[in-house]
Amino acid sequence: MDEEYDVIVLGTGLKECILSGLLSVNGFKVLHMDRNEYYGGESSSLSLKQLWHRFRGNDQPPESLGSSREYNVDMIPKFMMANGGLVRVLIHTDVTKYLNFKAVDGSFVYNKGKIYKVPATDVEALKSPLMGLFEKRRARKFFIYVQDYEENDPKSHEGMDLNKVTARDLISKYGLEDDTIDFIGHSLALHSDDSYLDEPAMEFVKRMKLYAESLARFQGGSPYIYPMYGLGELPQAFARLSAVYGGTYMLNKPECKVEFDENGKAFGVTSEGETAKCKKVVCDPSYLPDKVQKVGKVARAICIMSHSIPDTNDSHSVQVILPQKQLGRKSDMYLFCCSYSHNVAPKGKYIAFVTTEAETDQPEVELKRGVDLLGPVDEIFYETYDRFEPKNDHEVDHCFISTSYDATTHFESTVKNVIAMYSQITGEELDLTVDLSAASAATGE
Repeated sequence: MDEEYDVIVLGTGLKECILSGLLSVNGFKVLHMDRNEYYGGESSSLSLKQLWHRFRGNDQPPESLGSSREYNVDMIPKFMMANGGLVRVLIHTDVTKYLNFKAVDGSFVYNKGKIYKVPATDVEALKSPLMGLFEKRRARKFFIYVQDYEENDPKSHEGMDLNKVTARDLISKYGLEDDTIDFIGHSLALHSDDSYLDEPAMEFVKRMKLYAESLARFQGGSPYIYPMYGLGELPQAFARLSAVYGGTYMLNKPECKVEFDENGKAFGVTSEGETAKCKKVVCDPSYLPDKVQKVGKVARAICIMSHSIPDTNDSHSVQVILPQKQLGRKSDMYLFCCSYSHNVAPKGKYIAFVTTEAETDQPEVELKRGVDLLGPVDEIFYETYDRFEPKNDHEVDHCFISTSYDATTHFESTVKNVIAMYSQITGEELDLTVDLSAASAATGE
């Protein structure tokens, strides 16, 4: 413990593990500590007995649910976009050699009380029951514009500068109806509210292109992939990567108190009477509670079922997005379902999550519309957790704090936070230009 490190990372949540892996690969001397005796922090995966212990105390799970060891229930379940930021990080760091992935069966959207497959291309738009005949034609033209759009080819811009034109202006050019805008903005571009409509259209179009490219990657029913045995494998894979490059890991280290000098700058971490010195500290919000502020709350239901979500084509793994307007809410609701096909439950069992940004203190009431779409459930657990983001000045105190995980069931916002933190810590942009033709092989498809 008496060595000096470039960076000490506190907490083995997914964001912290990705960062320690990236920093180690790039030559930083890293010490990674966690007060828990297991990897994953808030983003850990639980066996059935661990899940029961967390929510039901000393009760034992019923034998009808099968073997406890066959369950890997992610506490922060999220799918990865096949062409998205996290997959680029995985390939960039070669972590894929420690993991196996499988495509996710379905991507759906809730519209006017029903669940529909998300159309992502001009061909799918023409087939989709989401829209009437004339709207299909308008949507097809819009999808073709997005598919053909190339930032460096002015001919594809149709006279519009997407850095100046808002998403609302771009969409209005095609005369799309509100319900169509709803599913495009929320289940294709994955915006969690409608504020994107009044921002430059470039980000909106890039997000739609990412969705379509990810969908084409594996020719599956969705643009998403998910690791076999759940997300609990990811922090451990990045921990292994960090160790290969000289990173040091210490689990079960109580307290982990960050030490500051007279100028308020972090210079080390003390645990069990020993202080390890460092230039910078990276951690999740729980390690520096006085340097973060509460920005919201997530409500979620965790369900064990014996069937797939109805109206999703018997999908063994699926995401359903319920746009805010469809529910009369301020934020979207998300359904996530995985099963024995990804080795997260025994044969015949499915794990479903319903999550949203909480607007009340009654998760049972707030999540009812989503839970009702699941059909009968064997067991259900409700909880809420607070979301925090840093309020410190990292240039002054040299502390780099991740934001809490949001309600989304995809990784795009998580990866943005990691990449931004990497740039703050190193002063360099993370180059994620990787050969995605290698992605199919690397991600096990």
